[in-house]
Amino acid sequence: MELINNRYQIGGIDAMSLVEKYGSPLYVYDNAKMKAQYDKITGAFNDVNLKINYACKALTNINVLRFFKKLGSGIDAVSIQEVGLALKAGFSPDDIIYTPNCVSMSEIEEAVNTGVHINIDNLSILEQFGHTYGDKVPVCIRINPHILGGGHDKISTGHIDSKFGISIYQMRHLLRVIETNNMQIEGIHMHTGSDILDVDVFLRGTEILLEAAVSFRELKYVDFGSGFKVPYKPDDIFTDIDDLGRKLTKRFKEFCKNYGKDLVLMFEPGKFLVSEAGYFLATVNVIKQTTATVFAGLDTGLNHLIRPMFYDSYHHIINISKPHAKTRIYTVVGYICETDTFGWNRKINEIAEGDILAFYNAGAYCYAMASNYNSRFRPAEVMVHEGKDYLIRKRENMDDLLHNQIESEIF
Repeated sequence: MELINNRYQIGGIDAMSLVEKYGSPLYVYDNAKMKAQYDKITGAFNDVNLKINYACKALTNINVLRFFKKLGSGIDAVSIQEVGLALKAGFSPDDIIYTPNCVSMSEIEEAVNTGVHINIDNLSILEQFGHTYGDKVPVCIRINPHILGGGHDKISTGHIDSKFGISIYQMRHLLRVIETNNMQIEGIHMHTGSDILDVDVFLRGTEILLEAAVSFRELKYVDFGSGFKVPYKPDDIFTDIDDLGRKLTKRFKEFCKNYGKDLVLMFEPGKFLVSEAGYFLATVNVIKQTTATVFAGLDTGLNHLIRPMFYDSYHHIINISKPHAKTRIYTVVGYICETDTFGWNRKINEIAEGDILAFYNAGAYCYAMASNYNSRFRPAEVMVHEGKDYLIRKRENMDDLLHNQIESEIF
């Protein structure tokens, strides 16, 4: 978001005008930022056979999926429904990798029937898969390297107590299952969780994964997951993609030479690609002053942006109605009948009722986690592409709330 002629703009479009046109609250996505993030990864890894699969759980609007398809991305899907959305968006099955967790074998069989790549992360399902398909359907193995990539404990997936992945300490059991069922292993994968703070820690996980990869002689790709950290605050730290690109490219090329063939280096970024591209715009309903706090109460709540209450995430908040007003200290809250605080003791340009506040980093896991709690409608979504704004999801209404409800004859 840029301040131009005293007006905040998103991708060249006046942010206030978007609220006037589409209403409040409102999600807005800037495609130029998505492309810049995509290009940042491809540029850092331009000396290897790279494949990017957008982790679409971050933001599944079909227009976002189609945009990444246009950029050349594949899709990382974690549910059969996401597989369906990706197919609907025009991705070929070969460009989709399905990485579920704790799903039934029947869902995995449904995914197999679509022709997508299958990634399995537990021994029980792997054994069932081997019994059913043997060497007829290739599969990727998700390894848990027991490496903490960084970030909140609720989004860290590579530690020893995580439900994700097959423990690196279970390799002998894993190999026994594969050999007994004559399984075809086409890929090996890890994901340490979001907010990688230290590239060298990630590279330690890489060494563990590559050591395991030697056990599989017919690999086509090595999937290093993602979890690249983006900045949430001004001057915040973030994953140094260029540094990672230099170090991992060198190591991966050495590995491929020793392995005997060039493999695909795969990543599955989600938040990294869309977080900073998204803004959430909301209207101030009320200013409430208590003996200790000044609250700015909005026309939204944890039903639309749950991340601060869910895992203490920080979203930078500004008052786009008054870009040059003096700052005061506010606690920004929602209208839900539940504690739904977006930010405590924030310095924000002086707020009045009716002002529009903008939340940064609202592209990832914001609409995707939105709900109808308190029977509130979910907001509209707008995409800004090449200087024009497009409505990509309508605001819900009462018909949407009642759509699947059945008025029975019980009463």
